[in-house]
Amino acid sequence: MVSLVVPGSSEQMLAKARDLRVDELILDLEDAVTPDRKAEALGLVVVALAAGSEAARVGVRINSIGSPWADAELRALAGAAVRPDTVIVPKAEDPRELAQTAGALNGIGVQALIETATGLSRVDELAAQPGVEALVLGYADLAVSLGRTPGGAADLDLWLPSQDRVLLAARSAGLRAIDGPFLAIQDADGLRRSATRAADLGFDGKWAIHPAHIQTIRDAFCPDESAIAHARQVLSALRNAPHNGAIQVNGQMVDEPVRLAAWRTLERAGLDPASDP
Repeated sequence: MVSLVVPGSSEQMLAKARDLRVDELILDLEDAVTPDRKAEALGLVVVALAAGSEAARVGVRINSIGSPWADAELRALAGAAVRPDTVIVPKAEDPRELAQTAGALNGIGVQALIETATGLSRVDELAAQPGVEALVLGYADLAVSLGRTPGGAADLDLWLPSQDRVLLAARSAGLRAIDGPFLAIQDADGLRRSATRAADLGFDGKWAIHPAHIQTIRDAFCPDESAIAHARQVLSALRNAPHNGAIQVNGQMVDEPVRLAAWRTLERAGLDPASDP
């Protein structure tokens, strides 16, 4: 899953992004917009929502709850003629506040952006709130909150505990887990390592901050042909198996965890496991 973040204050970028076929397009009202342009950006985002998109779904990242702009953004999005599919709440820390935000959006799903030490320490509570559909790990602000040096923030291995913490909370609550963006736009190798790590860990997708990142992230999260073929073999064998015995596929005993893994592989490949031949 690729989630492309686009500045809500740029008409040109919003127009270009409308034609990009990504899994999720995120119109950003927070970090990408300067304080003097917040109101203008909200108007542009509402117009962009009405204009439609080639993306599978469209989300909006609002400003943090308690900021001077969040209330107006929530009212505008909840009452828009074309509402977003999801709203991303940055610096999520207070579970009750997050639940109230979800309630104010009147049915729009909420994603909690985990990017502070407090948010990370309360991630299980945040994940349990009604209306929350995903957790997103945000590296830049979390690095500052944790006091990491630039070198520490760039070290993938040092992020493993935080990634596992968010992933475990998401899976325990039945939510999607999304890895945050890789911030070096021109470091293709670094992006590939970061995306591959997130996919291998079990994340459902990753944010992109530039269209050039889309294909690299998509490649990392999409299973290769051999994995797809194996998943199809597993599900086919299960469909055709007698009900009174264990089965094997390529020498591997097939049980419920293997079935679930095969199902997930086809889903990640953009295939429907229930109807796949």
